[in-house]
Amino acid sequence: MAGKGFEPDVRVRTREFRIGCVGAGMIMAECHLAAYHEAGFPVVAIASRTKASAEKVAKRWEIPTVHDTPEQLIEDENVEIIDLAFPPDQQPALIRHALKQTHIKAILAQKPLALSLKDAIELRDEAARAGKILSVNQNMRYDQSMRVLKQIIDSGALGDIVFAHIDMHAIPHWQTFLEDYDRLTLANMSVHHLDVLRFLFGDPDEITTLTRKDPRTRFDHSDGITVSTMRFPSGVLAVSLEDVWSGPRQDGYKDDQHINWRVDGTKGVAKGTIGWPTGSASTLTYASTETTGGEWVTPSWETMWFPHAFIGVMEQLQHAVKTGEPPALSVADNVKTMALIEAGYRSIDEGRTVKLSEISTNSIN
Repeated sequence: MAGKGFEPDVRVRTREFRIGCVGAGMIMAECHLAAYHEAGFPVVAIASRTKASAEKVAKRWEIPTVHDTPEQLIEDENVEIIDLAFPPDQQPALIRHALKQTHIKAILAQKPLALSLKDAIELRDEAARAGKILSVNQNMRYDQSMRVLKQIIDSGALGDIVFAHIDMHAIPHWQTFLEDYDRLTLANMSVHHLDVLRFLFGDPDEITTLTRKDPRTRFDHSDGITVSTMRFPSGVLAVSLEDVWSGPRQDGYKDDQHINWRVDGTKGVAKGTIGWPTGSASTLTYASTETTGGEWVTPSWETMWFPHAFIGVMEQLQHAVKTGEPPALSVADNVKTMALIEAGYRSIDEGRTVKLSEISTNSIN
């Protein structure tokens, strides 16, 4: 990497705990397992809704054991970490089953953790009572440009942050199970951006979200294109825009799908791109009156959000198991992201700015 000694990717400190994977769809086959193979994480078993799908993925990634059901995998005493890639309506039951197993040390769950904030809070508290680590896969925090941006902000090179935005014009692949839910973009796409803004700037005081339906999405949904504005205690104003329409998609039409981001500070600016829509590496360039003499500096790297960020996601969990330290992606922190999503939906429904203080994350019982 050219630049100032930034770390766009994590150092793998721990890779010894045996992983059992639940799910055999795109995110597991193309991201989780590709990352784990590169990092040398031991995957010892896999299961999915259909055994045939699990067998196909197991053959590709040389996973020695295929179980008939997710429950059987969770009960396999050779498995120490459960890696879930299942729909949010089915995920909580599997988490609860894993919490009952004495041999399971930790669980990595997908986002959204559950269909409601209430369910997420209950899972957080149940994991704490069981003494097990529950972590949630907020993988954009491990995107290389976001990691380096965080390092630049924390160094003070940009001074006090004034304004930030994430500007997405790209077409997600909506999983088929989402057709059964009313909530769409805010819960399943914006969640990446709202969470990474929390990662960069802390918890916001308030959010205002507007939406309209996406003409391309054929199934019923309450939120298509979304625009969220957040105000943070530090004074930072941030905008997250998810234009999941982004123009026509047909033969002969050369679309311009992209995700850009920018952070303005009192002493400098950082800006860049997220490479996910085009399958390329994310980028970053920045200028600072303090550290670059006002010149633009452009660090570079070869790795990408998909799949390399997933190394960081599992590494932080492996390291938490080994050291007893809280995971970087804790369920308690993720509940705060789910509260932000909940506040966004309340803003849509009620047509107003919603204070985060209105959304309780206290224990249910």
